[in-house]
Amino acid sequence: MKGFKRSMPAIAVAVSLSLLVAGCSRIDEQGSPESASTQTSDAEKSTSTQANPLLHEWDTPFGVPPFSEIENSHFLPAFDAAIQEHREEIQQIANDDSVPNFENTLAQMELSGDKLTKVSRVFFNLANTESNDELQQLQRTLSPKLTRHSNAILMNEALFARIKTVYDSRNSAGLNAEQIRLTERTYGDFVRAGANLSDEDKATLSEINESLSSLTTQFGQNVLNDTKAFSLVLGENDLAGLPQSLINAAAAQANARELKGQYVITLQRSSVEPFLQFSERRDLREKAFKGWANRGDNDNEFDNKAIVEDIVKLRAKRAQLLGYKHHSDYVLSNTMAGTPSAAMDLLLKVWEPAVAKAEQEQQWIEELMQADGVEYELMPWDWRFYAEKVRKQRFSLDQSEITQYFDLENMIDAQFYVAEQLFGLTFKERFDIPLYNPVVRTWEVLDANGDTVGLFFGDYYARDSKRSGAWMSAFRMQQKLAGDVKPLILNNMNLNKPAKGEPTLMSYGDAVTLFHEFGHALHGLLSNVTYPTLSGTNTPRDWVEFPAQIYEHFIAQPQLLKKFARHYQTDEPMPDELIQRIKDASTFNQGFATVEYTASALVDMAYHQLTSVDSLDVRAFEDKVLTEYGKPDAIIMRHRSTHFGHIFSGGYSSAYYAYMWSEILDADGFDAFLEKNDIFDKETSQRLYDYVFSTGDTLNYLDAYVGFRGRQPSTDALLRNRGLDE
Repeated sequence: MKGFKRSMPAIAVAVSLSLLVAGCSRIDEQGSPESASTQTSDAEKSTSTQANPLLHEWDTPFGVPPFSEIENSHFLPAFDAAIQEHREEIQQIANDDSVPNFENTLAQMELSGDKLTKVSRVFFNLANTESNDELQQLQRTLSPKLTRHSNAILMNEALFARIKTVYDSRNSAGLNAEQIRLTERTYGDFVRAGANLSDEDKATLSEINESLSSLTTQFGQNVLNDTKAFSLVLGENDLAGLPQSLINAAAAQANARELKGQYVITLQRSSVEPFLQFSERRDLREKAFKGWANRGDNDNEFDNKAIVEDIVKLRAKRAQLLGYKHHSDYVLSNTMAGTPSAAMDLLLKVWEPAVAKAEQEQQWIEELMQADGVEYELMPWDWRFYAEKVRKQRFSLDQSEITQYFDLENMIDAQFYVAEQLFGLTFKERFDIPLYNPVVRTWEVLDANGDTVGLFFGDYYARDSKRSGAWMSAFRMQQKLAGDVKPLILNNMNLNKPAKGEPTLMSYGDAVTLFHEFGHALHGLLSNVTYPTLSGTNTPRDWVEFPAQIYEHFIAQPQLLKKFARHYQTDEPMPDELIQRIKDASTFNQGFATVEYTASALVDMAYHQLTSVDSLDVRAFEDKVLTEYGKPDAIIMRHRSTHFGHIFSGGYSSAYYAYMWSEILDADGFDAFLEKNDIFDKETSQRLYDYVFSTGDTLNYLDAYVGFRGRQPSTDALLRNRGLDE
């Protein structure tokens, strides 16, 4: 199969132009600038266009990008040609002299920009996974260029007039529910982007958007480069306490850097977190922790403090220009929460019991330290180390013991098994699909009838060219408007690549993350909508995390652990008594984890409820906000501002609370299976598909949840699962 097409609606270009973080296949707020390479002659452009693989139909299996044919030099000419084509398509729609209706306006917008979508998705996926100096320069070049293109569409008065005509008559024009939904979303997005502003204010808004595009691009690149710049090189005498799996991974990192006989700890979470958890060398824990916590805050060429200030200032100015009190008011007016006060109410409802639980956990840690004769004060680089000791003491649970049962291969099988049980999917690994890196794997996804649903790509290992974290993105999203377009969905993680011949052993937390991102992937794969703008994960942040987070619950179920958590050497299933110990300890350290997360969400909200910014000291701002809320000194934010990519280079500004909001839904929602005493109950699975995984953005989110659950959500399960109801 080949040549699937994905159109980029005007509104999708406008809202953003970089593939996200954290988690989803959105094209977000990044774009790019004019460069000398655009000053080529028409003849040169024609020649380069004819030879440019990005601008032609791809004669590959499933229409996958022909990565081996694509060179960095192809991108700028391809973007220039695709932008020009999209501009002409939009002008044709805007200048049509026929009476505006859904088909000649909204549907045509959805079909426009096909080439720009294809080129953008290839470029931004590679920029996130195969970054180098040349690609980073291209990002900086492309950001304002794409933003200017977006602005021109969103502020096209003739186009908006046609959209408004369709919007005003939507309820009497015989449109179906999905068409009405698309019309309302498109009209709302144009208004939120400044379509009703004066010409002078539109010009100001365009300048703000271009500046933000460049700043968010630079922020993300600084984090990547500052992360790469740090490594903790260890010798044989520095390994005390480390599990063998981490030692092997650190040796592999050292070998990759030609540091034979040594060991390297990086700032990838899968490397630094277990080091902080197990290393008996307090001095080295401190170095690793400070390297991790201070990314983007080292007063070097990659420092992000001034960029944070500029971004916050411009966002506040933009929100007020658009008629909102502040950026948080602007963002949340288009979410499930609806208002900043609703989001804050949730965060504070969780914060107080989380702090109380964290204080109890700190008391346990300090009692253990005292019993061990430790005289120094508990510091942030000590918490994970002593929490692990408390876990062993109170629950007889050793994380290094658990890791031996979580082989990546088995966990991939487990995530596929759950999808088969819930939705009738099967996964057939393919070895004939073009890949951008040889470590990437690909599966064809088939439904219960054996028909192709789409392709799933798994890119599981950390490398210096890849940004940190775990996320889902897409090379193509599902739609039906331009034919039966199948999605090409990608999951990224940053696991330590083991030495050759060794298994990839994961922490339990890594396994949960694997399931989380695969939940996002299924949200993209199972999408069953007509219009691209409404496809898959193109939903607000506080809804998009729900499918991913409900999927996490399955790996915690005893029957899944018995089947797939098998010892990497003996293949014996995880013993019942170990499963019980894991369950008993499931809420241990949840005070720490909840404070760490909620602190970041509170700082996010504080930044984006500022109405003016004259001078912003990032370090002092963080301290002031969290001191006022009474954060324990021994716990810091999960993401300090200077590397908080979710909010400063991704799409979660004033929306980091969304993970907690969605946890209300996923905790309460998974209870629907537990109440049936069957985690794969067919009726519940079908409702999950009908109202959540297949619907994209075609339904009101609360209506969708009630359709699945039969009632509105309750916070009881969230508090219970985190042990905060005690």
